[in-house]
Amino acid sequence: MKPELRRFGTSQSPVVVIDGFSGDARAVVETAAALAPFPSSVGTYYPGLRRILSERDLDAWHYVETLLHAVAPFLGGAFDFVRFDLLEASFSMVTAPPETLTPAQRAPHFDSADPDYVAILHYLADTPGTAFYRQRSTGIEAVTEANREAFIAAARRESMSLIGYTNGSNGHFEQIGMVEGNMDRLAIYQGRLLHSGLIPEGMDFSADPRRGRLTANLFIKGYRA
Repeated sequence: MKPELRRFGTSQSPVVVIDGFSGDARAVVETAAALAPFPSSVGTYYPGLRRILSERDLDAWHYVETLLHAVAPFLGGAFDFVRFDLLEASFSMVTAPPETLTPAQRAPHFDSADPDYVAILHYLADTPGTAFYRQRSTGIEAVTEANREAFIAAARRESMSLIGYTNGSNGHFEQIGMVEGNMDRLAIYQGRLLHSGLIPEGMDFSADPRRGRLTANLFIKGYRA
């Protein structure tokens, strides 16, 4: 593994990037493929399919536990966590063509305003990756309880004029950083950072884990001393 600590935006928020994380990403893809077809994501704005993982998914759960054990030192080093709880783990695939997106799906988003809510993203296919943004009208890069309503109100107005996926800077959002989506790369970042997957025109929106934009998505809650 080759870890790298990046910092984005005026807040210099930490983003951990680890290349060659599993050493055998194809094996993880096959683990995901054994659970296909995935169901549509329900109750979220995720533009595609999401298979939530549990202890009943023996091989997939072993992968999750191995991943969490391996990333624990990086969660401590970059975010000062002394322990953490797993909130959710899934295999996910973007399958929604740009013309089918709702206004909320066209804009960068945040996962939680909690600064100790952290996303762990494992790229299981080569993709352009994930970009991080600043909302131009408010200057918000990271959503907090104090600025949450301001971000949401502005995003609702601005997303109506957006078309398709956000891929880089536009009139409403400025890209402040990115993580390239190399296969077997892991990215770890605070869920409060505004971010969006980079989904290029002409991407294969296949629902087949062996062909499409497959990622593993884990969310944890960290605790400090």
